[in-house]
Formats: sequence, C-alpha cells, structure tokens
Amino acid sequence: MKKLAITMGDPAGIGPELCLKLCADEKRDDVEYIIYGNKAHLERISAFLQLPLVGVKIKNHPIPQVEDVKKGEVQAKCGQASYDFLTSAIDDALSGLVDGIVTCPINKAALEAAGIHYPGHTEILVEKSGTQAHAMMLGGGDLNCSLVTTHISIAQVPKMLTKKRIVEVANLTSELIEKKEGRPAKLAILGLNPHAGENGLFGDEEERVIIPAIQEIEASGIEVIGPLPPDTAFLPEIRAKVDAHICMYHDQGLIPLKTLYFDEGINTTLGLPFIRTSVDHGTAFDIAWQGEASITSLVAAVNFAVL
Repeated sequence: MKKLAITMGDPAGIGPELCLKLCADEKRDDVEYIIYGNKAHLERISAFLQLPLVGVKIKNHPIPQVEDVKKGEVQAKCGQASYDFLTSAIDDALSGLVDGIVTCPINKAALEAAGIHYPGHTEILVEKSGTQAHAMMLGGGDLNCSLVTTHISIAQVPKMLTKKRIVEVANLTSELIEKKEGRPAKLAILGLNPHAGENGLFGDEEERVIIPAIQEIEASGIEVIGPLPPDTAFLPEIRAKVDAHICMYHDQGLIPLKTLYFDEGINTTLGLPFIRTSVDHGTAFDIAWQGEASITSLVAAVNFAVL
C-alpha cells in the first residue's frame, strides 16, 4: 500500500474541505492518505460542513490561535501554516516515510505576509529537496503542458529562454511520459512569437534559441515537432499526435489547459526525487468553507501519483 502525504494548503481556503471530502468519498484499498495539516482546524471544518473526520490520519502541525483563522482572507498565520505542512511532507518524502506528496492550494500573498518569499509550491519543493533539473508539467484530458519558464513577468521571458533550459524541460517530460506510458514520447515544441517568429520577422528567439534546442533534442533520440505557432499548437489534431507540449511561458500552456480541463487538471513537478502532484486551481477564497469545492482535480492528482 502506498502512503501519500496530502498537504492541507492554506487553512482559509478550500484545502481543508478538499482533504475531508477526499478521505470520505475517495478511499482506496491501495493508498493510505496522511493529511499534513492542523487537527483542530480540520475538526472545525468537519463540524461546520458535516463532513466525517473519523478514520482520517492526520500529521498535526500547530497554528497559533487557530480558532481565529478567518475564511477567505489572506492571513500570515495561514501562510506560515501552509509552508509548515509542505516542508514537513517534503522531509518525510525524502526520508521514505511517504511515497509521494499531493498538495492542496496555498496562497502566495499569505506566504509573503508570513515573510516566506517563494512564488509557489514548486520553488519550495525544489529548494528543500536539493533538486537541480526540474520543471512544471500540467495536464488534463489529452493535453500535457511543460513550462520552460514559470512565475516571471512576460517582459522577462525572452531573456530567460535558453537552449539548455528548453532541452532540460523536454528531457524531463520525455522521461515521465516513457515511465507512465511504457513507450517513447513525442513532443510538440512551441515558438515564442506570433507565427513562431515568421523566419525572424516577428522576433529572433526561434532562430536563435528554440530551433537549436529542437535540433539537440532530436539528436538525443526524442521525437519532436516544432517550433509550432502558439495559436494553432493546441488544435485537436495536434493534441492527438503528441504526448506533451513544451511551452515557453506560464500562460502559453495554462490558458488552453485550464480552458479545456479546469476541473480535472493537475500539476506535476518533474525532476524531484519523489512524486509530487497537485490540484491545478487556487485557494478559491470566494467559496471557502461552503461545501461547494469540487474534488475532481484532487482525485486526478491522487490517481496520477499512484500510477
């Protein structure tokens, strides 16, 4: 039986509710869930929403004056708590006490309020595990998108694109596809500019960086197509031909993914020494503690983690 650490995420958001719903409605004979969170807060949400807590295994972490946590609000104590839940799970994954981590959403503003300066889960996971080569891959349905750059401004993207980084993301993506599917991967490499640069007319990143990266990827034996114009790269006939899209920046991949598969999308961190998956949505402060949050993405993240 696999043991999965399920991190509760920001206490003021939908994470606690998702954890309770998962344990109540999606029990598996082959998986033991361990909720990394705060027991008193889970008890509070359990009573509030009449969700069962009996039989839920919890690794408890304190939250100062937990009874004062307010739903749907950015709070420093919640940012600190969500960080503590995650780092505890990382320590246990590195020690082999759990087989993987599935994360519920955190709030970046709450992290900042607590003086924790990370743009998201990925950066914490990478630093705390000592991982060098890594990437974010988000998937749902027939679409997987790996990101060459992530949480940076659009203005920074061109100068952050390098041949080495594109090749690294392609290799990590190919390795995961081969492991999951048992066959070689086929990847689509996107351009950065309109019409993939139109032979340098609309920018030189394709000619200068992306095409040389594609040549190196092909030379290593990975089948690729591209650079594809971003506005047609996600058409159904393209998705049917490839296993994953290598996207140059955050929204280039996430806009189509969340448009098509918002409820079932998941996030996977490639390159870690343990499996980590996550829901692909945020803390949803607007519906926190109301019983409305869907567990579809969390269930998909669990399913991917145990494949």
